[in-house]
Amino acid sequence: MLTVAEAVARIIDGVHPLALERVPLLDALGQVLATPIVAPLTLPPWDNSAMDGYAVRAADIDGASDARPTVLRVVETIAAGQFPTVTVGAGEAARIMTGAPMPAGADSVVRVEDTDGGRAQVSVRTVRGSGRNVRPRGEDIREGDTVLPAGMPIGAAQIGVMAAVGAAAVDVHRRPRVAFFGSGDELVDLDQFHEALAGRKIVSSNNYAVHALIRSAGAVPINLGIAPDSHDALRAMLERAAGSDVIVTTAGISVGEFDFLRDVLVGLGAEMKFWKVRMRPGAPVGFGSLDGIPWLGLPGNPVSTMVTFELFARPLLRRMLGYTRLFRRPVPVVLEEPVTIAAPLTHFLRAIVRVRDDGALSARLTGPQGSGILTSMSLANALLVVPEDRPQSRAGDVLHALLLTDDAGTSAHFSL
Repeated sequence: MLTVAEAVARIIDGVHPLALERVPLLDALGQVLATPIVAPLTLPPWDNSAMDGYAVRAADIDGASDARPTVLRVVETIAAGQFPTVTVGAGEAARIMTGAPMPAGADSVVRVEDTDGGRAQVSVRTVRGSGRNVRPRGEDIREGDTVLPAGMPIGAAQIGVMAAVGAAAVDVHRRPRVAFFGSGDELVDLDQFHEALAGRKIVSSNNYAVHALIRSAGAVPINLGIAPDSHDALRAMLERAAGSDVIVTTAGISVGEFDFLRDVLVGLGAEMKFWKVRMRPGAPVGFGSLDGIPWLGLPGNPVSTMVTFELFARPLLRRMLGYTRLFRRPVPVVLEEPVTIAAPLTHFLRAIVRVRDDGALSARLTGPQGSGILTSMSLANALLVVPEDRPQSRAGDVLHALLLTDDAGTSAHFSL
C-alpha cells in the first residue's frame, strides 16, 4: 500500500490549473487570478489629507503650544470630493476633511483635536502635525504597476484593489466541474426518507457531504445520484460523468461481493493508478483516470469519505483552481488525553482543537472513532495525525493536527 504522501503525489502529478475564464469581479471571490492586474491610474491621484483638520505650512506652526497657540486665518474649507481653489500662504490655513486634496502651499495637516476648531481663524496648540498627516500622490499604486500577480488567490482585499483600479471583470482559472455519485442498494435520497424511517433504507449522507465538500473546495458539484449495486448501473453513471473535470465516487471499491466498481472501470478502459493507502480511516481509496478525467474512488463509510476527500480530493481541486498552496499545514498540538492506535497505519482521528490560555493549541478526541460515526466528524474542527510508529501517546505529548475550520484557531476571548 502507498503512504498518504505517496498517494497525494500520484494524484496531483501532471495536474495543471484549468483554462482561464473572464468573470465579473465579485464572482471571482475564492478563485485564483489567471492574468496579472496592471494599474491604469495612480492612487491616490493627488496629495490628500489623512485627517480631518487644517492644512497649514509647517513653518507657521513651529513653536505652537497650549501656552502660546499659533493663530492662522482660514482661507477656505475643502470637503472630500472637492478641490482647493486658493493657495495657502504665510499665516493661513484651510479647513480640510479626510481624503480631500491638499491645497498648494500647505505641507502639513493639523488634527482638528489639536485646535480650537475655528472657522474664520484657528488656534493651533501643538507642533505635532508639522510635516505630517499628508498622504502623497502614488503612495499606494503607480500607473503601470502590477498590483496583483497571476496566481494570487482572490479574497476581499484583492477584490478591493481590483475595484480601485477599475477591473470590473477579471481572468480566473475555471472552477472544476466534479461529477459524483454514491452506490449501494441500501441507499436512498432525502425524498425517500420514509424508507429510512421504516428501517428499510439509509439516507445517502455521503452525497450531501460530498456536495458540500466540493463547494467548500471552490469547485462545481454535479450530483449524479445513487447507483444500485450492479455493473450496468455503475457503467451508466460513469458514462454520465463524461465532460466533467473530475469524477468522485463513494463506496463500491472494497473487496466485498457486491463491490463492482473496479471491474466496471477496467471494463470502460480506465487507467488504475492505485487502490489502497496506508491510513485509517479510509484505506480502500482508488485513483485513476477514465477517458482522461481523474477519478477518485472514496470509501463508503461516512467518516472515511470525508477524511479521504480532505486529504486527496481537496488538493487536486485546488491545483485545478490554480492554487500553489494545496495542503493544510500540520500544526503542533498538546494532547489533553491519552491516544492509542491498534494498527500500524497513519491515523487521522477526529479531534477538537482549542487555544489554551498560554496560546498553545491542545487537542482531544471527539469521542468514539468508528468510521461510520458521522457525528464524530461533525463535532471535529481538526484531524489529529497519529503516525503509524506511535501506538501510544500520553496526555501532554505533542502530535500534529490538520485544522479543518477557522474555529480551530480562534479563542473565546480577545487577546494580543
